[in-house]
Amino acid sequence: MTAPRRLLRVLPTDHRERLMDLAREVSFGQGERIFEEKGRADRFWIVRSGTVTLDLRLAGPKPTGVSSLATGDLLGWSWLFPPYEWDFGAEALSPVRAYEFEGAAVQAVCDEDPAFGYALLRVIAEILAYRVRAARTRLLDLFAPHAGQVQGPI
Repeated sequence: MTAPRRLLRVLPTDHRERLMDLAREVSFGQGERIFEEKGRADRFWIVRSGTVTLDLRLAGPKPTGVSSLATGDLLGWSWLFPPYEWDFGAEALSPVRAYEFEGAAVQAVCDEDPAFGYALLRVIAEILAYRVRAARTRLLDLFAPHAGQVQGPI
């Protein structure tokens, strides 16, 4: 499986500059919640430094970590699709610095400049495809050894 493509590294220079015109620098302290699962998704981030953990509320008082993101990674894609709710929660595992983008502003530029929109959405789609493949591999590693075992009475 090839490594995920970094959004800012692979966007053509003019599109990268256009996107960065919409960026705002933000930071999150270690342990700070960035967003909550099922919360309103209206923005996204590109991690500049630090580590973010993605999590789900399964059972118990604390969310369960399912993945982590680091420098250069895209954080958040739920702003793109209805119902515009986060599928996961996110927390700063270490101090994090990031570029923050308002989804509505980015969507407006995508509508105004279809070439920019196509380039941006294509890179985001490639990142998401990589993450789905990585999650599938993790699930197979966890559950495939048990697939042949029969549970309970026959």
